[in-house]
Amino acid sequence: MSHARYGTWPSPIDAALVAARDGRPEYLTAVGEELWWTAPRPAEDGRRALLRLTPDGRARSELPPPWNVRSRFTEYGGQPFAGQSREQDGPLVVFCHFADQRLYAFEPDGPEQRRAPRPLTPPAGRGGGPRYVDPLLLPDLGEVWCVREEFTGDRPTDVRRALVAVPLDGSAAHDPGALRELVVDGHFLAGPRRSPDGRHLLWLTWDHPRMPWESTLLRLAELDTGGTRTVVGTPRTLLGGPSEAVAQADWAADGTLLAVSDRTGWWNPHRVPLDGGPPVNLCARQEEFADALWKPGQRWFATLPDGLLAVLHGRGAARLGVLDPSDGHLVDAPGDWTEWASTLAVVGDRLFGVAASPRSGPEIVELDTATGHARVVAEEHHDVVDPAYYPDPRLRTFTGPGGRTVHAHLHPPHHPHYAAADEEAPPYVVWAHGGPTGRAPQVLDLEIAYFTSRGIGVVQVDYAGSTGYGRAYRERLRGEWGVADVEDCAAVARALADEGVADRDRLAIRGGSAGGWTAACSLVSPATEGLYAGAVISYPVLDPSSFAEVTHDLESHYLTSLIGPPDTAAARYRERSPVRRADRVRVPFLLLQGLDDAVCPPEQCERFLAALDRVRSPHTYLTFEGEGHGFRRQDTVVRALEAELALYRQVFGIERGG
Repeated sequence: MSHARYGTWPSPIDAALVAARDGRPEYLTAVGEELWWTAPRPAEDGRRALLRLTPDGRARSELPPPWNVRSRFTEYGGQPFAGQSREQDGPLVVFCHFADQRLYAFEPDGPEQRRAPRPLTPPAGRGGGPRYVDPLLLPDLGEVWCVREEFTGDRPTDVRRALVAVPLDGSAAHDPGALRELVVDGHFLAGPRRSPDGRHLLWLTWDHPRMPWESTLLRLAELDTGGTRTVVGTPRTLLGGPSEAVAQADWAADGTLLAVSDRTGWWNPHRVPLDGGPPVNLCARQEEFADALWKPGQRWFATLPDGLLAVLHGRGAARLGVLDPSDGHLVDAPGDWTEWASTLAVVGDRLFGVAASPRSGPEIVELDTATGHARVVAEEHHDVVDPAYYPDPRLRTFTGPGGRTVHAHLHPPHHPHYAAADEEAPPYVVWAHGGPTGRAPQVLDLEIAYFTSRGIGVVQVDYAGSTGYGRAYRERLRGEWGVADVEDCAAVARALADEGVADRDRLAIRGGSAGGWTAACSLVSPATEGLYAGAVISYPVLDPSSFAEVTHDLESHYLTSLIGPPDTAAARYRERSPVRRADRVRVPFLLLQGLDDAVCPPEQCERFLAALDRVRSPHTYLTFEGEGHGFRRQDTVVRALEAELALYRQVFGIERGG
């Protein structure tokens, strides 16, 4: 074992390696006996490829560049494709192409003239829309049903959404009048599902100023089965309300309606009577069986042919289990995977999901429910470096202000061949996740390993407002954004310094999106004065007073719950704004921004930089063309990561090393 100062250890994990493996498989979908999904391609301008696993176990990409299977619905996207198996000519697949947001159909195994994607919806118009998400392919009707988002004015909040029927014959590609509107209900729509007998349609809806993890309604309507294929009668509300969020609803094969609701303070699975009777909790646990509904098409449960339910559940992490709804008995899947993504698909007795662990990246895993055997079937993890360079994470709880519990994931510096002198404490970076309704997953992250293998510790803080710990933990942030999140991150940093785990003089903070706000607030808050030596702030909110005017529609009223109603809490908005308190910045920072970001536009950074001109605080501002909210392109990730390491070398006083 060689000895060298923290931060100088040589590492084989470089920025290019991290960038090449950024992202994970999403939107697993069963198409007959096949499995389809999207996967990231950082080296191909960050597009999402469409992949297919055939029954013989071969996985292949079905659409070459520049096809990009990704929806811009609410700017975050959602389920972008659907497929249907057929006895002849193979599957029919419908997908949303990112560049123009049109729906396309193609038949990869069909006649040559039908293999190329053909448009189903009109060309893009105002605002780059319409945009389509969460499609239901209904060949028996000759249609695909999906949620459409269209812009009605020049402001980002001039948006109208409806559940529409799109003809599969392509007639609407040149005639918008060929589209049929099925449902217009509330400002937001998600999760349309037709019942197995074709008689009912369900969906989720919510309205400003509430977000879908604060309040949603599960709505039900009858469908005319006589040939007109329309909604008849008045839709009914079966579940949800002002303090209840329904994250997912779907039908079992026998027509039973199932939903995940947090009516008990925890997202638990329920059986919902169609006659409006009280819902029945199928597994009453103080655990989360869902997460925040950021993107339509997320699935935390799936029904199996024998009536059992595949569920994701846990506290602070999501495990895969199989639930017997008759008695609440729950059995977890075998294996070392510690985190399962919100995407599930069922093919007969086989269940598929995306899983990872602290020693492996995201893989597509099959669970044979008949035998209980689990195995990787696609996107298999391969160690690109010696796993001895991976961090050894530890789950920790800390005490925040008022004695409240703060959850965190600690990643100490780790190297197979290097250590520091016993008297030296390592530098640490506090990572604030986005959302702020999000959480840190318990998985291998090469971006974390990039720092820990060089001798820089990382601690991910699930601050107040994070999901995974019940509704009460989420609501700790209500009215306290910019205060409670800042305090929780600071409490963890100070505790690590008090324990001697971290060097008190070499602490930094970083975050993106809402985490960027927390990082920026931590530089200007009197409660954290002198705590951090630097910060990395990516695509952030920086001026809450102007944010609602420039952001997208989904989050345009989010600050009403996070900070307060703008008309009555104006002073609170001013007091917490990093733009208005820029004169308090005393340390260097790195600011990263995508120029195509419609969620946190560059305007927020520009306001902050203009305010900084008066105090001339040292900083670096990097912008990236072609990047939106979150970075996807390989060259962007490389440049951003190398700039971040350069900042830490500067503020931690690290001589240039590996």
